[in-house]
Amino acid sequence: MKLSLLPWALLLLVTAPDPGPWPTAGAQGSCSHRCGVQDGPCSCHPTCFGLASCCSDIRDFCLEILPYSGSIMGGKDFVIQHLNWSNPTDSVICSFKESIQTRGFVDSSGRVHCVSPLLYETGRIPFTLSMDNGRSFPRSGTWLAVHPSKVSESEKSQLVNETRWQYYGTASAQGNLTLTWNTLALPTNSITVELWGYEETGKPYSQEWTAAWSYLYSLATSITNSGSFTFTPKPAPQDYQRWKVGALRIVNSKHHAGEKDVHALWSNEHALAWHLGDDFRADPVAWARAQCLAWEELEDQLPNFLEEVPDCPCTLAQARADSGRFQADYGCDIEHGSVCTYHPGAVHCVRSVQASPLYGSGQQCCYTAAGTQLLTADSTSGSTPDRGHDWGAPPYRVPPRVPGLSHWIYDVISFYYCCLWAPECSHYMQRRPSSDCHSYQPPRLASAFGDPHFVTFDGTNFTFNGRGEYVLLEASGTDLRLQARAQTRMTPEGSQDRGTGLTAVAVQEGNSDVVEVRLRDGAGALQVLLNQEVLSFKEQSWMDLKGMFLSVAAGDRVTVMLSSGAGLEVSVQGPFLSVAVLLPDRFLTHTRGLLGTLNDNPSDDFTLRSGQVLPPSASSRELFQFGADWAVENASSLLTYDSKFLVENFLLRPKHDPNFLPLFPEETTSSPSQESEAAKLCGDNNFCNFDVAATGSLRVGNATLLVHRQHLLRAQSLQPVVSCGWLAPPSNGHKEGMRYLVGSTVHFHCDSGYSLAGAEASTCQTDGTWSQPTPTCQRGRSSAVLLGVIFGGLAVVALVALVYVLLRRNKSNTAVWGSQP
Repeated sequence: MKLSLLPWALLLLVTAPDPGPWPTAGAQGSCSHRCGVQDGPCSCHPTCFGLASCCSDIRDFCLEILPYSGSIMGGKDFVIQHLNWSNPTDSVICSFKESIQTRGFVDSSGRVHCVSPLLYETGRIPFTLSMDNGRSFPRSGTWLAVHPSKVSESEKSQLVNETRWQYYGTASAQGNLTLTWNTLALPTNSITVELWGYEETGKPYSQEWTAAWSYLYSLATSITNSGSFTFTPKPAPQDYQRWKVGALRIVNSKHHAGEKDVHALWSNEHALAWHLGDDFRADPVAWARAQCLAWEELEDQLPNFLEEVPDCPCTLAQARADSGRFQADYGCDIEHGSVCTYHPGAVHCVRSVQASPLYGSGQQCCYTAAGTQLLTADSTSGSTPDRGHDWGAPPYRVPPRVPGLSHWIYDVISFYYCCLWAPECSHYMQRRPSSDCHSYQPPRLASAFGDPHFVTFDGTNFTFNGRGEYVLLEASGTDLRLQARAQTRMTPEGSQDRGTGLTAVAVQEGNSDVVEVRLRDGAGALQVLLNQEVLSFKEQSWMDLKGMFLSVAAGDRVTVMLSSGAGLEVSVQGPFLSVAVLLPDRFLTHTRGLLGTLNDNPSDDFTLRSGQVLPPSASSRELFQFGADWAVENASSLLTYDSKFLVENFLLRPKHDPNFLPLFPEETTSSPSQESEAAKLCGDNNFCNFDVAATGSLRVGNATLLVHRQHLLRAQSLQPVVSCGWLAPPSNGHKEGMRYLVGSTVHFHCDSGYSLAGAEASTCQTDGTWSQPTPTCQRGRSSAVLLGVIFGGLAVVALVALVYVLLRRNKSNTAVWGSQP
């Protein structure tokens, strides 16, 4: 019996991977199958690097990759760092989400490669790695799949003159089309250019509704990888006419046609005008009109998604300040030159961050340079809501929640049909009307900054400079938790201030990911951690996470947008962090902590955990005890302890340092020269004056002054604005004015041949109503006609009178002449 097993044993030895010992799955001294685990004789958790407690093979099994991100379209080649394989092999399999497998390889340098798959979702995608052709997957890592618009242009193939591609076949677009790409991004001698089509089929809003990319046909095969391809489009066969949206893919010619999940360069998704049939080319306007009317008929059969999308902010200032619920639309961003192709006249558009809960829909809001919202009822440049949110919606993968692509199917290609290829834009705008701001409610703002100073949601100002970790905010309902660490500042002379400042902030809502933003040691820059692991933003500044979105701007400001609509902004200000928190009205009466009780009543902002309320007149020492009462408890801490210093000073010690005695406001003293300089810098700003006295640093005081001014400016931008809602022009007339906020006046005019019956103007009043309704324009009674009638009548009367006088005079003369001899 033993002899009969020998051939199989020898076979396993021959086919076994070359590199050294393979640890038993779950071995306690190894990270095989244990990434993220802290237990055991050594750690496989991200914090182990700073604590010097990692298993020796952690980099072999808990994978770091470069690049770490790519488009959801897939085809991106990435390299496993720190893992070298001595012999080239084709037994590499990369498994994404335990269900999608792609074939990897080992190159001649021993580096292990994987290829990202075609996905229908954005976010962090877990993957495992097998080096034995799928028998075991002991290694794991994370791939970041991003919206196609977030990918560098160098990673795509480029449609030269993309507008021409999308108008091809119309009167203005004929001839050749050209595709270009970076040959270094696809290192091969011979390539194939393929067309893929995207569609969503099945009964809308049912289990049968599915999304699919399909290989259609090749435009060229086995051509030289020159970086450019030019061709004259021909109408596609009838079998392929149902695909109206698609993208081009360039692959190595060694792959068979349509082979999935191979190294590739994709173009932008686009309207496939150039591939449409002879009926489109014969009469593109008639073809597009028919498609527009068919879309309109389908829309009328679908649920009304407009009822659950949020109202737009009333002004551009509000839209930019409400960063928890709205973010810049990459297609019209004032920070990037206001290139607003689809919204001429606008300088900035925002999109609702979160998709609507039931239908996965989105809101878009566009504004003029004057800050006025553009509405489709007034202009085709107006903002349009989306049946499919452009950024997609969890759980993604199914219509209409597929990032970017569902939006193309239900909102973009129909815009081409109705507005760009045919003059039927009124049909589109009627089913994608702009939302005005009549019921918009701005969020409530609270801030913490400087040494540290707090402005609560209800506007109470106070200073609490304890040393430790504290609860800034707890909110029932959504289980929102926001915690911060406060530390002393080391002066340039090497001593410690008697004041403190925020150095780390962590947030979680429900079972969402935990995001922590902290000051990087000695660098004056931000470091962001996701579930206690340091994130890199070298490739992407926007991440879709569990229960939130995360955005990083210029390395010194981080914005967290939570699924409840709450927003958090953390930035570096001087030696410390500043924090701004935005909460929508749903949080009214549901908050507690150092940022106060949100209920429009400042008198109860100093509420202790027990429910006891300190009076607004509480002394600075009483407020110090209020702050100490909100110290974090170890069992509920969201903060990370990944260094000896943090463990010894915060994890193993009381969360509020009882031995630290701060400088209280009434104790501040300064030299005459410092007082003079502080007065010149700070004026009557108490926060600034205190920080100069507490730290002896004008730089710290100036940072506090600036961030307090920013808070006041933002609070002003978020003041409620009264809107009277859209006011219609009169039939057979028009109006002047597209601003519908309090104090605005709209003037009415009639077309030629009509006259106004009613007021010539209407003003938006403080109660949200218009002073006058829209008048009517009545035929034949315009002022010009009326004046014509009057003057015409007078002319007739004058003519009759003149004739009469002449006749009388003639008769008189005849009588005289008759009496002469």
